[in-house]
Amino acid sequence: MNLRLLHLSDIHFGGENVEALDAAAAFARATPFDLMVISGDVTQLGAPAEFAAAAAWLAGLPGPHLTLPGNHDTPWFGLVERVRDPFGHFERAIGPAAERAFESPSLAVRAFNSARGWQIRLNWSKGAVSRRQAERAAAGLEAAPDGAVRIAACHHPLVEAQGEPITARVRGGHAAARRLVAANTDIVLTGHLHAAFVQALPYGDERTYAVGAGTLSLRLRGEPPGFNVLDVAGDKLTVTAMAWTGSDLIAQETWEVVLRPRSTARAFDA
Repeated sequence: MNLRLLHLSDIHFGGENVEALDAAAAFARATPFDLMVISGDVTQLGAPAEFAAAAAWLAGLPGPHLTLPGNHDTPWFGLVERVRDPFGHFERAIGPAAERAFESPSLAVRAFNSARGWQIRLNWSKGAVSRRQAERAAAGLEAAPDGAVRIAACHHPLVEAQGEPITARVRGGHAAARRLVAANTDIVLTGHLHAAFVQALPYGDERTYAVGAGTLSLRLRGEPPGFNVLDVAGDKLTVTAMAWTGSDLIAQETWEVVLRPRSTARAFDA
């Protein structure tokens, strides 16, 4: 079994890197893939004009693609709107915000929203995952066909990524990670940090991998703008972080890890 996924994140329309975004779109048009996942922060300020630009860009891409919201996709201005209808603009332009799914005989994806319009803590941009969200995602992945690659996606890393420039501090993140590991999830795709990384979640057999994508915006945090290409060949996962140098798109870094054998995957007590 061979699969290819494109993993983009943190485009921040309204503050996007136009050249890097054009390069990513050209790559997507030239490279066959099974699914593109955009893991949140589609916009900069959550404004209708930014969502309109994002929707137009997505409409010009080959499919299929699955896009989920991030903390920047709530209205930056207007506290009342952010509390009452934080993802209304996202849903009208892009699609459902609470959860998304993709199914094929060889791939099962469950995406859920780790962003919140507001929280009872000073930094509302940090993430949160409820027990219900984690359970619904895990149950959906447990129902996947035997041998399918199981992928979860949300905006914030559930467990802090080592050595990265900012934190996610996801409420319920570790509990969600344990539940996804118990569901034999292979990969958890996230954004938020504006940095690419691959690391094993520290539960069960440690073969559920957290994969973070960089940014295609002007909001850089020590790394060039870019996105990820994920290739699954049998039990091997290769993640390539593609970077825009200002003139070319290059493979900046590559990780290779071993997934659970497709024929012998079993549930682990995380």
